[in-house]
Amino acid sequence: MQLSKGERFNMSQEAPDLKKMAIALGWQVTEAGESYDIDVSAFMLGSDGKIPNDKYFIFYNNLQSFDSSVLQSIPEKNNGYQENKTIYGVILERVNPEIEEITFVVTIHEAEKFNANFSNIKNAFIKISNLDTKSELVRYELKEIFSRETAVEFGRLYRKNGEWRFQAVGAGYQAGLQSFVDKYCS
Repeated sequence: MQLSKGERFNMSQEAPDLKKMAIALGWQVTEAGESYDIDVSAFMLGSDGKIPNDKYFIFYNNLQSFDSSVLQSIPEKNNGYQENKTIYGVILERVNPEIEEITFVVTIHEAEKFNANFSNIKNAFIKISNLDTKSELVRYELKEIFSRETAVEFGRLYRKNGEWRFQAVGAGYQAGLQSFVDKYCS
């Protein structure tokens, strides 16, 4: 299913047997943006909107959540077009019950130093697949033009009434990774 910005998808209703999922994020970089170092991060948040422990912040220096429910991997580069830039494996039954939301954010490392922004990033997407069946469940292709933004929240996986749902967010920010760390860390 293809989502538009702001739309939601009820994972628990549409795929009731879903146990393990792959959440892939990807994009293409124009020549002008080839020097950018782009970071993908996941913040596992409690009901207060904060991570309960630093190990619930999954990024390049911490590839696995505290409860072992979320694991980040970066596919090896190959010569051809590589669609998936970062993949998160999520095992739903392992997610700590106090975690209400997992937010996926993409930032440009040291954007101000390079005068960089997302105008040189195109064909960005986030998609969720069932790891057991290998079938894609939902995809959100970001259509917005981010001419000054240095960070984008692609989407969020969240619990509501005991069900897992996904929301296509597509919100851009003039911020770096540290801004999100400050926002989500106690």
